[in-house]
Amino acid sequence: MLGDRLENVRKSVPLVHNITNYVTVNDVANVLLACGGSPIMSDEPEDVEDITSICGGLNINIGTLNQNSIKGMFLAGKKANELDHKVLLDPVGAGASGLRTDTALKLMEEIKFTAVRGNISEIKTLALGSGTTKGVDADVADAVTEDTLDQAVAFVKRFAKESGSIIAVTGAIDLVSDGEKCYVIRNGRPEMGKITGTGCQLSGMMTAFLVANPDDLLEGAAAAVCTMGIAGEIGWDNMKPEDGNSTYRNRIIDAICNMDRQTLERKAKYEVR
Repeated sequence: MLGDRLENVRKSVPLVHNITNYVTVNDVANVLLACGGSPIMSDEPEDVEDITSICGGLNINIGTLNQNSIKGMFLAGKKANELDHKVLLDPVGAGASGLRTDTALKLMEEIKFTAVRGNISEIKTLALGSGTTKGVDADVADAVTEDTLDQAVAFVKRFAKESGSIIAVTGAIDLVSDGEKCYVIRNGRPEMGKITGTGCQLSGMMTAFLVANPDDLLEGAAAAVCTMGIAGEIGWDNMKPEDGNSTYRNRIIDAICNMDRQTLERKAKYEVR
């Protein structure tokens, strides 16, 4: 049950090492605390191996790359693999520039990722070796819709099997697959796209769910996606006429903090294909 996956996070309080972008680092930390995890941030190459060694999971986000942080990503990722930790890649903007695309592809080659979470354009870039995105947003031509759902599910399953990672494509319709099964999730609000970093926050939270649910990684990843989507719905329902996107961001974090097993299971909208 999805609610069990959330409860496992609350009980185990997984420590997650985040090498994430400076645009959303504070929100990633707060969402991890809200879901029951514990965050630590470090991208300094001389620091990352020690830091990741004391954690259970590593979240690598390429949203604001520099040569120093890139070196830290590879060092931390290889150390986490050596220790058999859960590792997640968020390939922010892969396809938007040569540096982002090349870095993401090289990370996939040299590090074993438990999960990869991104929008459909970013995931297609990893699968095909090249692609285009609208900045860090998905290209409208790639959007997962009811009309393209069958093809998208087949694509995500295929890439999950080829990569050996759980693949989570998030957007209007979310897809989470381990290569055999695919969760098709319809939680969330379109207004979430007006807040910087909801995807980054989800990647941090998903890493905590993976660490806390080693016996069912697929359901753990799906539970994280549902939790974020439901929080977006609850947060929007609590908005007042004078509220804007800054308030909405906080209401989403509050909704995650107050999420319980019953709410998650009652409000989750998904099917498994």
